[in-house]
Amino acid sequence: MTYMLNDIDEAIDRKFLVTKSLSNQVEAGTIVHIMDAVNEKDGSVTVYYRITYTKQDYTVKFENLKQFCKWARPDNFIARHYESFDIKEIQQYIKMKDRTFMSFYLPIILVALVIIWAVALILKKPLFYVVGGILSAAVIGLVIYLYKVVKHRTMIRLYSKISSNSNWGVNFK
Repeated sequence: MTYMLNDIDEAIDRKFLVTKSLSNQVEAGTIVHIMDAVNEKDGSVTVYYRITYTKQDYTVKFENLKQFCKWARPDNFIARHYESFDIKEIQQYIKMKDRTFMSFYLPIILVALVIIWAVALILKKPLFYVVGGILSAAVIGLVIYLYKVVKHRTMIRLYSKISSNSNWGVNFK
């Protein structure tokens, strides 16, 4: 899930959530403030940013705007409540947000189905074909259920942490 900008100027003076670490500069899960950005003549993009909690300024160059969008994205939820979370929680949030059914859960389903049907074909009994069909349906249902539950639980955990640190009067459990 990538947020795409039409022009790098749209990123200036906004906060972005870094999704990919840069060695010796910034770790994934950090909020950065884009101070300035320049479109170079060769199509590359130079970005001047500040890490919000350390107030350190850095410069990074990307091959194009798409590479910048893969590196960081706007995320109002994390930007508003950044002080309530530690870096591991934010990184888990990034992983959860980037997961799609096709990229993460479909391979799990396919591997499980291959194993189920390989066992059924090796045993070559009609009963195992019926059991393989039932197990296939069960695996697909279970993975779809887990796909929804994991996202829901992660967000509820983050919201409950925010609500416990504020005076919202709402308790998410």
